[in-house]
Amino acid sequence: MVVMTEKRKLEDYAYVLDFMPYGHPDDRTPIHRREPLAQVVGEQYFTLLEVSIKKGTNPLIMEKVYIGKGERDVVNRIKRRLRYDELTPTAKSELPFVLENIVNEQEERFVGFYNSAGPITTRLHQLELLPGIGKKLMWAIIEERKKGEFKSFADISERVKGLAHPEKAIVARIIDELKNPSIKYRLFTA
Repeated sequence: MVVMTEKRKLEDYAYVLDFMPYGHPDDRTPIHRREPLAQVVGEQYFTLLEVSIKKGTNPLIMEKVYIGKGERDVVNRIKRRLRYDELTPTAKSELPFVLENIVNEQEERFVGFYNSAGPITTRLHQLELLPGIGKKLMWAIIEERKKGEFKSFADISERVKGLAHPEKAIVARIIDELKNPSIKYRLFTA
């Protein structure tokens, strides 16, 4: 019998959402035995992780750290995967800003989404999954991209009236996908 397993999508880099030099605040372990921790979000698949931090390093919020295979400079090891509701209040409040930073750094990738998004079913389009985009705005985006591919977020907001911040729609969708593990259609998270 052959068991088919989907290859896990692993992150190479992550961004710090919260750094806890004395471990998790809810930890009952004596403080002198706790290890420094950070809560991070992956750069590629937006995986939420808790990682142990090497002694003597103090990563800043929004700092990009290497979490891939091999030698790591800041992260000691990946402790566990997190659900959105397991994030600290600080991590939850920083998440939108960190995600917006990631989306802006990978502008080409997300502008490509606006250029290539297609229908999911006969009644639902990928663009409609973005918060704030209904049928009317979806058709405006499709009509504009027929005239030529979008080059940047500024190009999208200039050509599509009613979509002033296309990057914020992407960030809002990523947060929706992270908050709701049972969401039916995933566009950006693993």
